[in-house]
Amino acid sequence: MKPLLSPSPAARAACLGLLLAAALGTAHAGRSCEDKPLTPQSLQKGLDLAQRTSQALDAEYAKNGTRVVLLARVGQDLSKYDLHYSHYGWAYRTPEGPWRVAHKLNECGTAGGHVYRQGLGEFFLDDLWRYEAGVQVPTPAVQQALWTFLTQPQTVLRLQHEPYSMVSYAWGQRYQQSNQWATETLAAAMEPATVQRRQQAQAWLQFKGYEPGVLVIRALSRLGGRVTAANIAFDDHPNDKRYASRIETVTVESVTQWLQRSQLAGPVRVLP
Repeated sequence: MKPLLSPSPAARAACLGLLLAAALGTAHAGRSCEDKPLTPQSLQKGLDLAQRTSQALDAEYAKNGTRVVLLARVGQDLSKYDLHYSHYGWAYRTPEGPWRVAHKLNECGTAGGHVYRQGLGEFFLDDLWRYEAGVQVPTPAVQQALWTFLTQPQTVLRLQHEPYSMVSYAWGQRYQQSNQWATETLAAAMEPATVQRRQQAQAWLQFKGYEPGVLVIRALSRLGGRVTAANIAFDDHPNDKRYASRIETVTVESVTQWLQRSQLAGPVRVLP
């Protein structure tokens, strides 16, 4: 599996047509990242979920002209943090018809992450915690802005930042986790002329009333995470919040609730 490359002139033409697949299990986000083979049962469940999702999105397009949705998956059990979905990306309908998902993935065992463009089958093709999808439909204006931004290689990578932490500080720029990239990209899509950097995207999100999720992670857990996992770091969080065990990061629920509250999207629809 290869990531979208940095938008150099030589890469731009090639990026548009890339279907970034293969080498399953090398890049993940919102999953346990355990080194175990994909079973035939997991493969079939993932493909079935992808087919159901494709049918639902095609029906939504036929009925309402929907071309972009927030698409979430349940990659691991986060119930102890009162969270259900672990990861989301932006699914958009290509001019040819198939749906593609633009999202950021962490290369397992590393502290880096890159942006990928995948089909629905690849998005769900793993040993997920639950085989269900969360779909949230943005308003037509938000869809148009996102579709234009996501389909152009010179803009889709604008706010990509390789250093990765699964719990990166929502208002920091040292690291960037997957949901953070997707949310900051929304800001850039809505204000493409003025949002050129991550700090500007975060300022827009704050202005629009976005509030990150708050995870209560005790000191011992933080220490263990830093020592044992390359993709977890806490040193970008403000000391007062970190020492109070308040880890503010971008969660799927914090984004979907804000989008609905701000009337930028409708409610989340669950596809079992």
